[in-house]
Amino acid sequence: MAGEKPTQNFLPIKEIRDGVVVLKDGSFKTILLASSLNFALKSRDEQSAILLQFQNFLNSLDFPVQFFIQSRRLDIRPYTQTLEERYSVQRDDLMKLQIREYISFVKEFTSNTDIMTKNFFIVVGYQPPIINTDKGLLGQIFKKRSAAGKTTEDDLFYENNSQLEQRVAVVSQGLIRSGVRVIKLGTGELVELFFKIFNPGEQGRAARITKETYGNS
Repeated sequence: MAGEKPTQNFLPIKEIRDGVVVLKDGSFKTILLASSLNFALKSRDEQSAILLQFQNFLNSLDFPVQFFIQSRRLDIRPYTQTLEERYSVQRDDLMKLQIREYISFVKEFTSNTDIMTKNFFIVVGYQPPIINTDKGLLGQIFKKRSAAGKTTEDDLFYENNSQLEQRVAVVSQGLIRSGVRVIKLGTGELVELFFKIFNPGEQGRAARITKETYGNS
């Protein structure tokens, strides 16, 4: 219909580049995927040490971070598809029967029981400072640099990204000391993550889009 705006206009994301989410307000975000920690199986001394280390980590931060837990129902379709492929190439009749019964069991069990998966994310952000260059000597300096072609959008991106990477290093080291492993999401993984967030019913399509767009890297 005339006058309708595309969905992208309502999203706060300007671009996703080099593993960095650039928002429309100019801020930069990096997302870390964190491992889980079975706290209940630790001894009391270990639990106290973990809590103390995590407390020290939070107290050491001089910038905000966001912890995000994503709970989703487990998509069993890729697993059952693999079993179907094994079934089709299996020669032994007994094994084929057992695979078929197992596939039926898995499908029935997952249809009657909500099996959830949890992912733990840490969002680290950086807001570049806003400099008023309209007036004064500072404005003249920036205008000269811009006219000479010395400052480009790529230069500003990598400069701000370096500030963001410093914060990522602080967060990663603090969590590792607490026994939590972290990994930075790449561009393709970020695209798939946001696709799943905004399109929760199309998980399979998200994986296909990511693979087609970014290949196997």
